[in-house]
Amino acid sequence: MTTSDAQHITRLTPEQLEKESPEKLSVADRNLRNERLSSYSQRPLAFLFRYIRRRPVAHSILLSSVLVAVLCALMSQYAIKHLVDVLSAGHRNTGPVWVAFLILVSLIAADNLSWRVGGWIGARAFVGVTGDLRRDLFQYLSGHAPSYFLEKQPGMLASRITATSNAVYITENTMAWNVLPPTIAVIGAIVMVTLVNPIMASGLLGVSAILAVILFNLAGRGSHKHHTFATRAAAVDGELVDVISNMGLVRAFGATFREQRRFSESVSAEMDARRRSLLYLEKLRLLHAVVTAALSAALLGWALLLWTQSKVSSGDIVLISSLGFTILHGTRDLAVALVDVTQHIARLAEAVETLLEPHSMPDHSQATELTSRGGKIEFDAVAFAYPKRKRILENFNLMIEPGQRVGLIGKSGAGKSTVLALLQRFYEAHGGRILIDDQDIALVTQDSLRHAIAVVPQDISLFHRTVYENIAYGRPDATREEVVAAAREARCAEFIDAMPEGYDTIVGDRGVKLSGGQRQRIAIARAVLKNAPILLLDEATSALDSQSEEAIQQALDRLMRGRTVVAIAHRLSTLQNFDRLIVMSNGHVIDDGSPDVLRARPGLYRDLLSKQHGKGALPLTKVPAAEHVV
Repeated sequence: MTTSDAQHITRLTPEQLEKESPEKLSVADRNLRNERLSSYSQRPLAFLFRYIRRRPVAHSILLSSVLVAVLCALMSQYAIKHLVDVLSAGHRNTGPVWVAFLILVSLIAADNLSWRVGGWIGARAFVGVTGDLRRDLFQYLSGHAPSYFLEKQPGMLASRITATSNAVYITENTMAWNVLPPTIAVIGAIVMVTLVNPIMASGLLGVSAILAVILFNLAGRGSHKHHTFATRAAAVDGELVDVISNMGLVRAFGATFREQRRFSESVSAEMDARRRSLLYLEKLRLLHAVVTAALSAALLGWALLLWTQSKVSSGDIVLISSLGFTILHGTRDLAVALVDVTQHIARLAEAVETLLEPHSMPDHSQATELTSRGGKIEFDAVAFAYPKRKRILENFNLMIEPGQRVGLIGKSGAGKSTVLALLQRFYEAHGGRILIDDQDIALVTQDSLRHAIAVVPQDISLFHRTVYENIAYGRPDATREEVVAAAREARCAEFIDAMPEGYDTIVGDRGVKLSGGQRQRIAIARAVLKNAPILLLDEATSALDSQSEEAIQQALDRLMRGRTVVAIAHRLSTLQNFDRLIVMSNGHVIDDGSPDVLRARPGLYRDLLSKQHGKGALPLTKVPAAEHVV
């Protein structure tokens, strides 16, 4: 990290670093923020308090209101004792009775008002916390490398963000309304019982402490059951989304009943894990209920014994009984609430551990914006292997001049798609360098790199949004006229205008309402609108019929003018007008030349061409001396 980066970081407080929009932060600050967030992956409680600290005023008011409400409730019990004593004294003057009555009513009113203040503040604070949390988790999740998403189901990731939000919301609610009040009530009640009978207070304190410790330890022993349930629940969500998103494939293979059985098995496993988790909690509640009933009877009997010995008044009996029940029931409520919190913390821990994995491919702390100067591309001794697989590229070298149109050819597994993926920095090269306009892409920001590249992939990704929004995704600030012009350029206007709502038509999940050719033309329109200096085509016309392909090829020819183009196409006829063809095999360049030159000499390209068009289509021209085999 440079000195200037360090100085920039010191100017931002931790609070500013957390609250600032990621796009407004420097690369170093953004990396620091992500590192701090990932440090919570094994600390779910610290992760929770990170968001509580963001709203100190609201949580302080909430804490104060709960404290006042519980103290008023305790004082109400003393006020009842006072009222009973006044009534028992048999005063002819009713003044003290009404004073005692007004004190009791005032405490009850303050108690209820304090709860309502806490509820009002909590409704805002708790919702705010979950909003902050989901925004941060999505920002962090979107910074993961593409390899992270290949290994995890989208539904599972989405469910974990929801689970984290729900767990935090329920935990805050439980802590505010079910943990904090009985804790304060038990402490306050013990203090008040001490004023009446210190020995009884000591006994209650000891028994309550022992009971709370036993229940809490038993709750901890069941944490693995709660973790198992959390994992199974996330798996069910992921399975559900996976099947729904591939419902067409399921029906095509007649696998509806098979998938129903598979999902039923997943749900059964989740239900079994949840049942074990809940039954364990019920066993703890049953244990506490039995102990509480026995202790309540013993406490009341003790108080009556003291009354028969004239050591306490009738009001003291009422006070001791109500405070004793407060202590015993408070410890019960506290233990039960803590057990419930343990279950939600377990689900929070499981979700946070998955979502907050450290980023495997962050921007370099000194990364700069990529400056486009024509679109020159260079692979310099690049080596790469996918995780747990042998190397697919080894000492790979390739130079593409600005404005040159280059096609990548080879059999499946040759490394063509890997070259495009590395150029977009979807993966980190294991050796060598990749440069664009003489700038190492590992030292530029990934956003600026991808702004310089437009892609028309084989597997088209469309959002469940309007046609207009999907085309404008390439350049959100484009005017409607520019979007419509890009659609015309890509030959989309005719089928878009035929839709009931035109450009405002929702295309469905991943564009399911459109044909394959229509989706591909939308992707081409998106690339036209982006107007980037480098264009990557991965089977850009594979889903088109011959008539559509001819029209799109004309649009692509116009799109490619003045740009550096790298294309993959198994239909070799689409590459005939390219400047160069790079023939690849096993991660190496085995031939390089213009289409005419490669067609004229023996080699893999000639073999592939003959299979597609027949040997009669091959010319018998000689290879120019300037061209050579790599």
